[in-house]
Amino acid sequence: MGQEQGKRDMGTGNVAALMLSLAVPAVVAQLINMLYNIVDRIYIGHIEEVGASALTGVGLFLPILMLINAFAMLAGSGGAPHAAIAMGQKNKEAAQKIMGNCFSVLLLFAVVLTVVFYVYAPQLLTLFGASSVTLPYALSYARIYILGTVFVMIVMGMNPFITTQGFAKFSMLTTVIGAVCNIILDPVFIFVFQLGVRGAAIATVLSQAVGAVWVLWFLTGKKSVLRLRLSDMRLVPSVIFPCLALGFSTFVMLSTESILNISFNSSLSRYGGDVAVGAMTIISSCSQLVTLPLQGICQGGQPIMSYNFGAGNHDRVRQTFRCQFGACVTYSTVCWILMMLAPRVFAGIFCNDAPLVDYTVWTLRIYMAGIFSVGVQISCQQAFMALGQAKISLLLACLRKLILLIPLIFILPYFFTNKVWGVFIAEPVSDIIAACVTGTMFFLRLNKILGKKERGLE
Repeated sequence: MGQEQGKRDMGTGNVAALMLSLAVPAVVAQLINMLYNIVDRIYIGHIEEVGASALTGVGLFLPILMLINAFAMLAGSGGAPHAAIAMGQKNKEAAQKIMGNCFSVLLLFAVVLTVVFYVYAPQLLTLFGASSVTLPYALSYARIYILGTVFVMIVMGMNPFITTQGFAKFSMLTTVIGAVCNIILDPVFIFVFQLGVRGAAIATVLSQAVGAVWVLWFLTGKKSVLRLRLSDMRLVPSVIFPCLALGFSTFVMLSTESILNISFNSSLSRYGGDVAVGAMTIISSCSQLVTLPLQGICQGGQPIMSYNFGAGNHDRVRQTFRCQFGACVTYSTVCWILMMLAPRVFAGIFCNDAPLVDYTVWTLRIYMAGIFSVGVQISCQQAFMALGQAKISLLLACLRKLILLIPLIFILPYFFTNKVWGVFIAEPVSDIIAACVTGTMFFLRLNKILGKKERGLE
């Protein structure tokens, strides 16, 4: 009865109210996840005397962190849908075999990444733009965090298997518990125990460990539909390779974020030094305040659009998209106004170092100058995904970062006297072009996509 009621709501309920009920939990989850990622930077940036250098050093670790997350989601985002399909086919044994294989490959990834990143951390951080001043902070944080790679792998890679069983609230609690632990432990280890950057890393690793225990407790307990069993952990190529293939697109998207961060940091280190890299650390955190809630809004619209697209209810598809588009554009525009009017407020959240805050104020305005257009780009790109147009959605996601932004980061400084200005202006240029292309393609192709579906139904 619950499932039938849900279907009737998807097909006949008030779209705005339904989308709100689906989007709010998703946005909350995204904000909590964002808090988990940036709380270290907030505390570190306020360490007396060395806060600015320490914040810059920790920011240089972001590419490694993103790569660890990418490998976790390679197995998690690819394995969970395959497990769900097997469950839909009433093949619980196959679903458990998939989950067990994904767990094994996550442990394998953890071992390899821990060894490689721990050994080569100094060289990698220097390559990413670390100076003699910031490298000690970056290395202190990196090596402790890297030792906790296995916990990150379990939390990010196995939590999707909880969600796919229908335990969305329990899955969200994984993030909530980790974030709360991190918020509590960070000031204790940083300021009370006076461990500084190392304390922040220890607090994060311990918080991830708590999250990992929570996930494993659920997946081995009685509440879980799928049980994590030792007998299912022997790697079988026919089981694990399809999972990795499906998760590859998510891996590409996350790993390109790492490449993007490296590109920004290396260019800014060259033209602006440590202060420019430190500003970029703050700016990337502010950027998450915009992009992550937008993704949450689209997660609320996706199931409504997908269901009604499959049902041939095209008017409802258009109505849902209008709600999603309007919400995304409104939110990104409000964020743009706030960033333009009060950049010092956002910079001050992460650091109390006056020179770094002053530098961040003008660079934040440049970087965020086109953020109003991101609502168009993300809402249209995610709508393509909701309508089953995965290839064009991936292409348009890559357009902004790989095709436009990364090349422009290296090209535009040659056209400006202020090289740092040239690096930062690459972001709004890419945002606006990507939004124009994505929006145009969506509105031109929407009728064709719906028309093909209609002819298919006939």
